[in-house]
Amino acid sequence: MSTAQDEGGVLTLAAVPIGRAEDASPRLSAALEAATIIAAEDSRRVRWLAASLNVELKARVVSYYDAVEVSRTARLLESLKAGQDVLLVTDAGTPGISDPGYRLVAAAAAAGIRVTALPGPSAVTTALAVSGLPTDRFCFEGFPPRRPGDRNRRFAELAADPRTQVYFESGRRLANTLDELAASHGADRQAVVCRELTKTHEEIVRGTLAELAAWARPTQADQADQAKKAKKAADSVAVRGEITLVVAGLGRRRGRRDDGGRDDGGRDDGGGRRNDWGGLVPPGP
Repeated sequence: MSTAQDEGGVLTLAAVPIGRAEDASPRLSAALEAATIIAAEDSRRVRWLAASLNVELKARVVSYYDAVEVSRTARLLESLKAGQDVLLVTDAGTPGISDPGYRLVAAAAAAGIRVTALPGPSAVTTALAVSGLPTDRFCFEGFPPRRPGDRNRRFAELAADPRTQVYFESGRRLANTLDELAASHGADRQAVVCRELTKTHEEIVRGTLAELAAWARPTQADQADQAKKAKKAADSVAVRGEITLVVAGLGRRRGRRDDGGRDDGGRDDGGGRRNDWGGLVPPGP
């Protein structure tokens, strides 16, 4: 058992908007303005955010992304031990949630450094909340493994999990991932694709895994048109932007209310509750 020391600086994990700068909290603006050291996943991104909030950064901004996370953690830890505060931010959402941060938090905690947070946006909970799928139990799986064997094993393990599952995925891999999930979880398993959450072109599409896979897959005409415009083959994709995928757990359905006005959480209790989604539901106007 350990507690934070009175000596040393404070490591603050600051959640930043996942789409619009105006979603930032007043506490975030104040923290950016007062910070002396900012560890940022992308220094350009945090400077853009500060400018959008009319905040003048006085801090030393240190790049802290995947490729340098190990080496920079030691330096930042020394600053914390010397009594300097560090503000940790990522490009969007909450640090450490499928983004850099875990190693620094673990190292600071082990050294007895105080770790706190400025709570705020997360694509994980935002997608879960708008999905319409059960929210009482869920798991976050981050980005699925890249290697086919690892992916197949992971999806096979999760196929029987009753919890709602939340994934991140890139647009160019989305159709294949949905195909693979349909094979492991069942083509009729309900799911929701959330694209560009909170941004101008936000799109939320609901349906079965099979329906969503067909929706995400470009037609031959789309492929030909995109191939002409794309500078790289990888840019030719049907779905663009930040993707969060929410998949129903085994035996879980869309939540309904019972006669007592209570939400049954979407449980399939064997009583033959019918899923009322009725197929693919495109975004509204």
